Amino acid sequence: MSIQSKHFLNTHEDLVVESLEGLCTLNPQLSLDRADKVVYVTSPDHTKVALICGGGSGHEPAHSGFVGDGMLTAAVCGSVFASPNASQVRRGIDLTENEKGTVIIVKNYTGDVLNFGLAKEQYAALHPTKADRVKFVIVGDDVAVGKTQGRIVGRRGLAGTVLVYKIAGALAKRGASLDEVYSVAQWVASRTGTIGVSLEHCHVPGTAASESHLSPSEIEIGMGIHNEPGNRRLSPVPPLNELMPQLIEFLTSTTDPDRSFLPFRGKDKVVLLVNNLGGTSELELSGIVGEARRVAVKAGLQVERVLAGTFMTSLNMPGFSITLLLLPHADETGPPASLILSLLDEKANASGWKWASGSPPLPSSVQVKQTSGTAPVAAARDVTALTAEDPKTFVAAVERACQGLVEAEPEITRMDIIAGDGDCGLTLKTGAQAVLREVQNGNITGEDVVRSVISVSKVAEEQMGGTSGALYSIFFSGLAQGLQAQFSGKSTLTSVQWSAALTSALEKLYTYTRARPPSRTLVDPLEAFVTALPANTTDFSGAVKAASDAALKTRDLEAKAGRSAYVEGDRLRQERVPDPGAWGVKVIVENLLA
Repeated sequence: MSIQSKHFLNTHEDLVVESLEGLCTLNPQLSLDRADKVVYVTSPDHTKVALICGGGSGHEPAHSGFVGDGMLTAAVCGSVFASPNASQVRRGIDLTENEKGTVIIVKNYTGDVLNFGLAKEQYAALHPTKADRVKFVIVGDDVAVGKTQGRIVGRRGLAGTVLVYKIAGALAKRGASLDEVYSVAQWVASRTGTIGVSLEHCHVPGTAASESHLSPSEIEIGMGIHNEPGNRRLSPVPPLNELMPQLIEFLTSTTDPDRSFLPFRGKDKVVLLVNNLGGTSELELSGIVGEARRVAVKAGLQVERVLAGTFMTSLNMPGFSITLLLLPHADETGPPASLILSLLDEKANASGWKWASGSPPLPSSVQVKQTSGTAPVAAARDVTALTAEDPKTFVAAVERACQGLVEAEPEITRMDIIAGDGDCGLTLKTGAQAVLREVQNGNITGEDVVRSVISVSKVAEEQMGGTSGALYSIFFSGLAQGLQAQFSGKSTLTSVQWSAALTSALEKLYTYTRARPPSRTLVDPLEAFVTALPANTTDFSGAVKAASDAALKTRDLEAKAGRSAYVEGDRLRQERVPDPGAWGVKVIVENLLA
């Protein structure tokens, strides 16, 4: 897959500073030292411990997005993926001067450790009486880096660092001492593990666009947040229910001597954090949350809190990371689990911190209701039982129309990519396949036409969805009403009754849409078919031709309604692509003929 290499910015040189200015616009409690790229709380409580973090930019909201009351006092920002220098960090220490001292928290990357560490030592040299009032915490939570591989440099710092910010920041706000804040920060860092997974690398603004690093069928586990290579690649991309157990195993393993980092021992309580690496949709992320929780519970973990959202990104990387914070058992030394959870639950006035429930997740069985679905069509009462003149021919026509839509899906999709939002072909295919299943299940027969039409209407409503589903569902509901209105005591439907019922169904549809021919929508061929349908004969080839001609003419029409109304007109004229919805109607009516 290709790397997204386009960005919204003025110049890449000014991107970081302008981003920090925008952050201050969001939170009036913050100020920015523009020259040194330090975001800090303008009026902090000087009687409380200050927390400083920082590193290269490109991981937003980390680090600056977590500056605020209840979390960090300041963040020192470098250029994209580049550590700030020591003088920038010293400026951050000066800006957060207080009575109790300062805890510096950095991710375990060489540049961050060296530059923040140098600043700490320079500060101590310049202020010997305050040398013991600046503490240093390094977070390395990446379990993809084994002990052998990281024997010198250690593990990389990832999204678990944010939990250290939050818990230590809340403790500092309560007025804890420097040693207490430092001790808890160290403890949280030692009990946190993170594993990331991505579909592709990210692109750094201001650099040349590069070729894809992963094939369309590959996924990489353990990729770093600066595009560093991961632990392994998988192909094809596995479904979540196959991928997630591997990720949880990375985090909880106690049998691999090279990768057993956290002291899991059974009946463990954890905090689960699901982090968006920058390019994953919210739709996918919630699915990831649910799967992560299911797999964690299956692995024997008791999930006490779930946090999800964008915490520490890799610019626009299409991936996510899973973090587990292993809470202490009752017989362990260190802070009690109740304290850690209460600190995690406390409100933080920082734009990057996400909403959380402050309570354990409920069992899925409590929240997810397993209903039996809507009542079957056959249970509907007062529906007139009407029979087609030739029941087998009726069912065969339905099947041909559905098969025609399935086969036409690629062409309709191609049209809709140009003239709409690209989903029309798949929507019609989904509906057609669902109707075929209804035929197989005996819910669509020529012996009970009205209930069969109602079944098609329900398929359009429940399986297709969207605008097309609603239009088809209304039309077929109207057709069912029209057929029953034509009942004259005879149970076998005639062509006259079909014609009248189709006319009334079209009128019913027009109650809910303003589209009228010529409009470059599905009503163009639909009306052409209905109005040309002869009332007293079963030969409707002329009506089919009228519908086909109307669908073809949509390629030269101005879009007045429907999906194409939002597409630039010149493009439609140049491409001469028929309306996808109209083409779908054409396929249906053409396949009704034997």
